[in-house]
Amino acid sequence: MTWHLGRLAAFDTETTGIDVEADRIVTAAVYGLGGGEPVEPHDWFVNPGIAIPEDATKIHKITTEEAQLKGEPADDAADHIADVLAAYARDGATVVGHNVVYDLTLLDRELRRYGLATLQARLGLHPLHVIDTRVLDKHADQFRKRPSKTQGPQQLITLAQVYELPWDDEHAHGASYDALIAARVAHRIGTLAHTARADWPDRIKQVKRPRYGDFNGLSVAELHERQIEWAAEQAAGLQAHFRKSNPDAVVDGSWPIRPWAEPTTTDEPEEATA
Repeated sequence: MTWHLGRLAAFDTETTGIDVEADRIVTAAVYGLGGGEPVEPHDWFVNPGIAIPEDATKIHKITTEEAQLKGEPADDAADHIADVLAAYARDGATVVGHNVVYDLTLLDRELRRYGLATLQARLGLHPLHVIDTRVLDKHADQFRKRPSKTQGPQQLITLAQVYELPWDDEHAHGASYDALIAARVAHRIGTLAHTARADWPDRIKQVKRPRYGDFNGLSVAELHERQIEWAAEQAAGLQAHFRKSNPDAVVDGSWPIRPWAEPTTTDEPEEATA
């Protein structure tokens, strides 16, 4: 069975911001789907324990007051999310998401924040295989331009348009909606990879130097390893671009989870007095 036809665990979060080290989960979704089995929805509405900034509320429409009233405790939610993901991974499912390095890293930091076992610890020696639609799409269509000043070339809405999937602005930026769209994008990319170029849709035929064929015939494990390389290459290219205006710019290319660094303290010990 090719990698896009197996069982998937589609994963997404909506959060208090974009800093994986400091921000918190507000909603999350893990949907088991594909592989000839029924869809299994898992959704969480979380009280993050901190105020939700107005900018974040504008995106996912959840206020601090609503999260405090309806949300479950953040530690319980993080623990349950990790358990569900680990169960799917142990059963052979592949975790899929869009820019999923963000979601997996943020979940990792939430677990560490509450002294809970990380996803890797729960899996033990069992591998975690991941499909990141942002990494795959960027590799396949490396020269795509921004559709508009406000819409990036690898945004999820852009991928929905490119791969001719319906997009609902009212439900977008909901964790379950975005997780399911990412899974459908992965399926479309996988289908293109295993389809003769002559049979591609006209829109894809117009792509400049497409590399969908690089995904053909790979096992899930092989695709995972290639994405580690591609994510690093893409980050290096973005960093080089940023350094044209900011020589100190750094873009982390770690994938699928950014390494954890133990917090350090600069506090000097107090000197003993005689």
